[in-house]
Formats: sequence, structure tokens, C-alpha cells
Amino acid sequence: MTRFFLLLFMLSTAIAYSAHAEKADSDKPTNVEADQMLYDDVKQVNTFTGNVILTRGTLIMKAYKLIVTQDPAGYQHATLLAPAGGLATFRQKRDGNDNQWVEGQAERIEYDGKSEMVRLFSKAKLRRLEGTRPTDEVEGEFISYDSRAEFYTVNNTPTGESKPGGGRIKAVIQPRTESQGK
Repeated sequence: MTRFFLLLFMLSTAIAYSAHAEKADSDKPTNVEADQMLYDDVKQVNTFTGNVILTRGTLIMKAYKLIVTQDPAGYQHATLLAPAGGLATFRQKRDGNDNQWVEGQAERIEYDGKSEMVRLFSKAKLRRLEGTRPTDEVEGEFISYDSRAEFYTVNNTPTGESKPGGGRIKAVIQPRTESQGK
């Protein structure tokens, strides 16, 4: 029983300590490279295909296809789709430390520029790193990552719900080191 409470405490600490994106990124322009672009000015929709790379400050997203919409307030929303048999990816520096990062991968990634939420669908994986060393790693069929609130959830179905028989989520939480302020 004590072991259960210790594990529960460690998991809740990890969630509370989760990744927080670089605040300065929200003020940076979005840059995209791709093989092709289609633009609909009336609907404010850009569709990029072929080896797509999106950068915004320290945020880097890669996919086969990227659909970017802009709402009337000027906020950008992105949907990244993986190539057949592959995964779309993102990586972003965490706020407050020069060498802390968060990265993720999934078959589909949705990014909301207004709320700074990232949602990863199907074969989803999220890692926090210090340099190249992973500090935490989670995987499941759906991950929602709120960079403002420093919070993420992992569920066992791609719909964002956890259901019995829907598979298992996995988490690896590394012990804190001296440099992390043990």
C-alpha cells in the first residue's frame, strides 16, 4: 500500500513538473518549408505537403502534410499529418532553462496557437529532456499537452478518452539528479 502511494506521489509530481514551453515563441513569426503549398485567402487556410518543416521560435514541427488556419483574431492553428508508416514530430525549448526541451511524435498532431495546446493522436509519445537526457517519457494513443498550465494527460484511445480494453499507457519517470535540485 505504501508503495502505491509513493508511485502515485511520483506521478503527480511529474505531472505538476511537466514541460512549459518557451513563452517568447508565441511572439515569433511562423515559418514553413515544404514541397508544395495551396492557399485559400477567403477561408484563411494554407495547406503544405511534402517534407514539411514548421518553425516558430524554438518550436520545430515536421510532417508530410500541414494544414494551417488563422482565426479572425489572428491566432494560427495547425494540423500535422504523418507520412504513410511514419510519425509527425515536434520539439520545443522549455521556458526558464537553456537546455530543457519537450518533444513529441504521433500520426497526427494538432497545435492551437491561441491556447498553446498540442494534441497528439495515435502512436503518441511525449518526452521531456535536459539536453539529450530524457527526464520523463509518456506514450499512449492520445496525449494532450498544455504548455501554459504545465500539464499533460495521456489516454488509451485516439479519441482522447480512456476506455477499458483500449490499450495501456506507459510512463517512464527518471529520478531527479543533483542538478535538478533534488
